[in-house]
Amino acid sequence: MDLYNTKTNLYPVMPLRDIVIFPHMVAPLVVGRQKSIKALENAMANKTEIFLATQMDASVDEPLQDGIHTVGTTAVVMQLLRLPDGTIKALVDGKKRGKIVSFLPNDNFFMAEIEEVIEKETSGPEVVAFVRQIRVALDDYAKINKKIPKEVLKSLASIDDPSRFVDVAISHLSLKTEEKQRVLETFSVLDRLSAAFEFIKREIEISNLEESIKSRVKTKMEKTQKEYYLSEQMRAIQKEMNDQGGGDDLSELEQAIKNKKLPETVQEKVDKEFKKLKMMQPMSAEATVVRNYIDTILSLPWYEKSEVKIDINEAETILEEDHFGLQIPKERILEYLAVQAQVKKIKGPILCLVGPPGVGKTSLSKSIARSMGREFVRLSLGGVRDEAEIRGHRRTYIGALPGKIIQSMQRAKVVNPLFCLDEVDKMSMDFRGDPSAALLEVLDPEQNFAFNDHYLDMDYDLSEVFFITTANNLHSIPLPLQDRMEVIKLEGYTEEDKLQIANGFLAPKQLESNGFQEGDIIFNEKAILEIVRRYTKEAGVRNLERNLASICRKVARDRQKKGTEDKKYRITLKSISKHLGAPKYRFGLAEDKDQIGLSTGLAWTEVGGEMLQIETTLMPGKGKLTITGKLGDVMQESAQAALSYVRSRAMRLGLLPDFYQKVDIHVHVPEGAIPKDGPSAGITMATSMVSALLRVPVRREIAMTGEITLRGRILPIGGLTEKLLAARRGNITHVLVPSQNERDLKEVPIKIRNSLCIELVDHMDEVLQKALALKEGTQVFADVPMESICADISDSSRNFPAH
Repeated sequence: MDLYNTKTNLYPVMPLRDIVIFPHMVAPLVVGRQKSIKALENAMANKTEIFLATQMDASVDEPLQDGIHTVGTTAVVMQLLRLPDGTIKALVDGKKRGKIVSFLPNDNFFMAEIEEVIEKETSGPEVVAFVRQIRVALDDYAKINKKIPKEVLKSLASIDDPSRFVDVAISHLSLKTEEKQRVLETFSVLDRLSAAFEFIKREIEISNLEESIKSRVKTKMEKTQKEYYLSEQMRAIQKEMNDQGGGDDLSELEQAIKNKKLPETVQEKVDKEFKKLKMMQPMSAEATVVRNYIDTILSLPWYEKSEVKIDINEAETILEEDHFGLQIPKERILEYLAVQAQVKKIKGPILCLVGPPGVGKTSLSKSIARSMGREFVRLSLGGVRDEAEIRGHRRTYIGALPGKIIQSMQRAKVVNPLFCLDEVDKMSMDFRGDPSAALLEVLDPEQNFAFNDHYLDMDYDLSEVFFITTANNLHSIPLPLQDRMEVIKLEGYTEEDKLQIANGFLAPKQLESNGFQEGDIIFNEKAILEIVRRYTKEAGVRNLERNLASICRKVARDRQKKGTEDKKYRITLKSISKHLGAPKYRFGLAEDKDQIGLSTGLAWTEVGGEMLQIETTLMPGKGKLTITGKLGDVMQESAQAALSYVRSRAMRLGLLPDFYQKVDIHVHVPEGAIPKDGPSAGITMATSMVSALLRVPVRREIAMTGEITLRGRILPIGGLTEKLLAARRGNITHVLVPSQNERDLKEVPIKIRNSLCIELVDHMDEVLQKALALKEGTQVFADVPMESICADISDSSRNFPAH
């Protein structure tokens, strides 16, 4: 090395934290680590120097050998002072640079072989120029930064040795420990001067920039400080005025924020908004917006929970108490509750209760909430058109509010309520967005843990909420939304169910509501059945309850008018018309006798099943098919398919191949004002046509349902339970059902299955054989004389249905 010579000595080593000792630097050190104390004591006892080296990581209490910088400074311990807390205050004087060659074994403290650096005298015009520039820069720096005392500048002015000058100058600069260590490890005096000059210039630029920023900010802050001072005065005045009322509003809000347990991110947001609120004028519009926002966050449940206990036996008891019938839906619900009791977590499918109005979808949701011990919250989505109703409005809008989901959570006051989204199929969309699309996030267990409301502008966890939706129809619910829900269908009540519900629940409820005692009004079972059949037309029991209430009101009026408060009233079949007037509805009944061209079908409606009478008559003509009864396109096509089947089987039926060219066929479905559609009347139409053409009556005790193909195959249909209910109500004893609907028979109540003779059919040939009133031993497709039916068309008694 041409810059320095070296020699080695053994010294105790003391690691330093966050400080670098330079040669010619006197510094006080507070020493608390035992190894460092023993190293100092060893140096004092042996009257030798100590090697001071900075440790690489200041957070390490007991550094290892490889955690200490190898370049440091040998120093003389000038003074040791023991403090009462056991630490030592030492005054050290740095002497020369040194480098650790190797550590020696020592358990009490670090001992190392130190290679001392003996620098050659360095001089030259470049060194002189650097020293002069550094002196000028230090004067400029001292004017800006008051941390450098004037005494330091005077002492630096008296130092002529460039190496000592730069070490003393660097030791007084506010540099990072790593930067000072880098200078200490630079053995070239010229390189140290260059680095020192760069550091001083950098600090001057930073100080000038800080002063510039301060001056700009000061100008802007003067106005703000003035407003803040005035607002504080106003608050002080308000506090004086409100002392009698229990304190000012902001202090109460601040206390409410401290008392509310919030997630970390939410707490930061609330604190930031509260600081902003304190800086605002209390009567300003923006202050009202911020205050409402904070109040909304504080009113939401974040960690509050209701204790959820799922007892399957208790849940089953509650469901049976609250709802009569509906066995299949209740079984499905109990299955889900059993799973929730096992997994202890809500994450799973969303239940969707689908059924006609009045069957108890919403009340079933209340019963589920009661059985689980959850708070019940109902949100009606009927008529919602705006996406903001679900997600809320942004705070930039005047009168902004959170969405209905967040508002409902405010009412619930717990994070795990049972949420009933009622009438989810009644939502629609317009130019303001699609609210059903906003529900996709709410009803997705994989996403709703971070539901983002536009008003809150932060994530809110909905994963603890048990969601149940209700709907009347599935076809109006978007498919992506259906995909997120587990559908449970409520088919409606049978007449027996309605009778039990009326006697056990509705009648006692209305007696109490109208001021009657138990037994004041006695409803006869036949009277209730008459109300169900002729005064209501529904799958549920709402109108039944209204009619019972109407009877109670009529009886109450009669009672008050005549003053017969002790009289007992009996409602019988004969007295129904007196209280409710003439019957409002009719229901289909089986015909009194077999009829030609008249067959009985079964139809599904939103309020239950109905019997469908289909008539066919023949007239002289040219093969025209007329279809009437306000039928939809699908039902008209079913009539065309039925006729095609009859024509394809004409020879086997004993008809001339061209029979259709000489007669007009008219198919009519009565109650022409009511729209009808669907393919399930196909076999009924075909039976009616064949009966009219063959002049063979259709058995009156048989009803049928099924879609027909051109080849006579019978395809499955829907709404089987409702159709069988209508057949049972209409005194039908035999029902023909497609064979492919055999799987659906399992869901039909056993009372209905046992009360009907249900026959499964695959082909139209089987239907004709079973439905037509043939003489014993006669086959529909037996060989018969191929006489022309057109020759006897004038005989109305043979060719037209005898209605």
